[in-house]
Amino acid sequence: MKEKPVMETGQKFPLTIRRLGINGEGVGFFKRNVVFVQGALPGEEVTAQVTAVKRNFAEARILKVRKPSPHRQNPPCPIYTACGGCQLQHLAYPQQLIEKRDLVVQALERYVKGTEIEVRQTIGMDNPWHYRNKSQFQVRAKDGKVMAGLFAEGSHQLLDIDQCIVQHPVTTKITNAAKQVLEDLRIPIYDGKSMKGLIRTIVVRVGLETGQIQLVLVTTRRDLPKKRLLLDRLKAIDPSIVSIVQNINPEKTSLIFGEKSITLHGKDTINEKLDGLSFDLSARAFFQLNPEQTVNLYNEIKKAASLTGKESVVDAYCGVGSIGLWLADGAKEIRGMDVIQESVEDARRNAAHHGFKSLYVTGTAEEWLEKWRKEGYVPDVLTVDPPRTGLADPLLKTILKVKPKRFIYTSCNPSTLAKDLQQLLKVYRAEYIQPVDMFPQTAQIEAVVKLVRK
Repeated sequence: MKEKPVMETGQKFPLTIRRLGINGEGVGFFKRNVVFVQGALPGEEVTAQVTAVKRNFAEARILKVRKPSPHRQNPPCPIYTACGGCQLQHLAYPQQLIEKRDLVVQALERYVKGTEIEVRQTIGMDNPWHYRNKSQFQVRAKDGKVMAGLFAEGSHQLLDIDQCIVQHPVTTKITNAAKQVLEDLRIPIYDGKSMKGLIRTIVVRVGLETGQIQLVLVTTRRDLPKKRLLLDRLKAIDPSIVSIVQNINPEKTSLIFGEKSITLHGKDTINEKLDGLSFDLSARAFFQLNPEQTVNLYNEIKKAASLTGKESVVDAYCGVGSIGLWLADGAKEIRGMDVIQESVEDARRNAAHHGFKSLYVTGTAEEWLEKWRKEGYVPDVLTVDPPRTGLADPLLKTILKVKPKRFIYTSCNPSTLAKDLQQLLKVYRAEYIQPVDMFPQTAQIEAVVKLVRK
């Protein structure tokens, strides 16, 4: 006889929320089964209704908050629940920092149970709003009106966002003006269903220290109608726009950028300064989205690296070389690698500008670490800041083979970090983990781990 499932869609029950989940949802247990409840907070008692039953868990929505958390607040954003770009605006900021540290602790308990690792208090922001220096808003048209924003969570419905309280106000201003120009000139807008149209995405990045602005139009093809007029109108939006770039992405994909970029006006890059260091940033180059917290994050990486001036350092996934440059004044030599050629060129230019001894190469970290090992070069310190998926398996294997003395792992996903630690702790001792809140109001948390070879 087949067992009757414990929960069914539509079922209602009282639920106590025990903790926060990795995506910012409340987590409770009903008859020993995990239930994820969007918008619920730890310590709350709610009436939940099941919306989906999966193999190992269920998803539910709040019907009623019977006992609210003392940290619950009204989210200040009018489209907060529809947008999904932020997940924690309804939680007071000091408590966000506590719950985010707990996400790191939970991940360690799941993957490296029994290992004692000190997890420090989260480093937060004094003003956790308007911090994002870059926006990437999808573009669609409706009844002749050009819209730019994000897709409502779990749908193909584009929300036209003309104000965003986590974006730097300049990015919002430029995006809104660019929308108006496209609308006035009747430039064809991309249609996600038919794949017709031209303009897919508006990307704006601002240098917070320098004030320089880069405006990128991501298009489906190279030809731009009314090109001269379009450029004149875009240049006129703001005198601080020093770079206008067209990026061509003809693929049916959720990736923002295609492989080819063409500079239409001004420079290929904009310049940003962090704590006296200067960085040139091209359109596709990765650079941290929260400059104020980046200084705190990089200072923690530097602290963990414990440099004396004699060490060689490798910065894997180097991007524009920002972490390597941050460490360079305490190192003998900096090397780095990235798979994006433009990023590597930016990194070389940035290092040369500061007069640091460096070697930046294009390719994967595992290829170059192995190649250098065979040539007799093993770095004293390796630093990585990988994507959310964590360390690629070939790189993990290479690190365990190369065994640098110190390994500083900066992670943006506690789950993949803890999973990678399962392997790394065979060779390394984790001295501590320092969480840094790079994305206030969201469920994301960065963490710097200091690993020392046993």
